[in-house]
Amino acid sequence: MGRPYLGEFEELVLLTVAVLEGSAYGVTIAAELKKRTDRVISLSGVHVALYRLEEKGFVQSELGGATNERGGRRKRYFSITGLGKRTLDEMRDMRNELWSAIPKLSFN
Repeated sequence: MGRPYLGEFEELVLLTVAVLEGSAYGVTIAAELKKRTDRVISLSGVHVALYRLEEKGFVQSELGGATNERGGRRKRYFSITGLGKRTLDEMRDMRNELWSAIPKLSFN
């Protein structure tokens, strides 16, 4: 059986969780993705991707402390797992191999 499938948006969310290293929660992930991709990012789309990634074992989450500015609600922080990191490494390697396989074309 091959590696679990990751769609483009899931891959971007997983990469962003790794980039944010410890401060990744829905809002910070959406903001970082918007800044880096210049795309419109749906917070609900980020949450769906995060829960999917957690089901696949690529991220894990834990609840932070309750804060007054959030009305006593707690943030759910996400971090990348070893499996998530290995999967990103494999995807990068596969893409690099494909890029390297493109024949050199000359344009006149």
